[in-house]
Amino acid sequence: MANIESILSQFWTGSQPAHGLPADAYRSQEFWDLECDTVLKQNWVCVGFVHELKEVGDVIPVTIAKMPLMLLKNTHGEIGAFHNVCRHRCLTLVDEPKNVGKLIRCPYHAWSYDLAGALRASPHFGGMDQHRPEGFDPAENGLKPVRVAVWHDWIFVNLDGHAPEFEEYAAPLIKALAGMDFSKVEPIGTLDFGEVATNWKFIMENFIEPYHVQFVHPTTTDQPLGDHYTFIDGNCVGSAVDLEEEVNTGNSLAVSSRYLALFPNFILGRYFPDQIGVYLNIPLGPDKMAQKRVLYTTEGQTLSDKEIEALKGLWWDVHKEDHEMCERLQLGRQSPVSDDGGMLSPHWEDSVRAFQELIAKSVAGSQKSTAGDING
Repeated sequence: MANIESILSQFWTGSQPAHGLPADAYRSQEFWDLECDTVLKQNWVCVGFVHELKEVGDVIPVTIAKMPLMLLKNTHGEIGAFHNVCRHRCLTLVDEPKNVGKLIRCPYHAWSYDLAGALRASPHFGGMDQHRPEGFDPAENGLKPVRVAVWHDWIFVNLDGHAPEFEEYAAPLIKALAGMDFSKVEPIGTLDFGEVATNWKFIMENFIEPYHVQFVHPTTTDQPLGDHYTFIDGNCVGSAVDLEEEVNTGNSLAVSSRYLALFPNFILGRYFPDQIGVYLNIPLGPDKMAQKRVLYTTEGQTLSDKEIEALKGLWWDVHKEDHEMCERLQLGRQSPVSDDGGMLSPHWEDSVRAFQELIAKSVAGSQKSTAGDING
């Protein structure tokens, strides 16, 4: 594969309609490696939901930028994040969501850490009953922390530790959601789609452009294309639709909506008057990702089990329709026809172009991270 500069050179050309990112941005291992070292390490990446960490000692493993991490609730009821690696032989400590009690114990040699990451036990490390040999300082061998930010129910990490403070970074999204009373936002259901056979960027791009809606979702939504418009504000991009008559049932969706993405992977859909959906999009490689969606009510209302199941069924169908398109986009990138990135609508997909420009600038403007970038 040609170097990154030559791959992106055709993306920056001024031809109209503009072309999208070249195919290698979605299929190349080299490009994926660079994304990990730039896009996914240098920005605030969404990694989980606060409400899933219910009790002190709850731990959830997650992989970001090929790095194994863990999220946990500590003894103060706060959310923390650490590299999911024992300081002894570098084994991953937690392999599934669980409650670890007061200590995270390595299954290999029983080194144990408290919920603040401090090393509490290194049994027989210096010989039988010699737990702390000369020259070994437990205080220097705790878990490596990761910079974490909690915004309402959503957990973000910044792996290189150099991103702006989260409130500054997310200011365009926060402004776009002005007027929402987050104290009334309550999760009512989760859809876990597992792995999806597509590059993570296709899922993001699909969400933020309205062009496909009436063609891909003719039976699950009723939002005419002409009523849509796009939204671009720095690292927050997306689209919206304003309708005079709104219907939100378990059979179809026809409501005023805001489809907002915070670069790189956070997605929030606001559906007036009383619902939002937040997506957890975890990039896993050039051609695979994992996705989960949580449904929320926003006005303190109570829905029956039947109403919740109907909404979950509706959104499951909508997502599966989108997944099929994204997986077919991925397959299409195996053809040389896709080498120039295809064309983008100057009207309906300018938000996609803005997202792709953020990707391109991140990858082209940075060099690979080194081992010294590990935060902590």
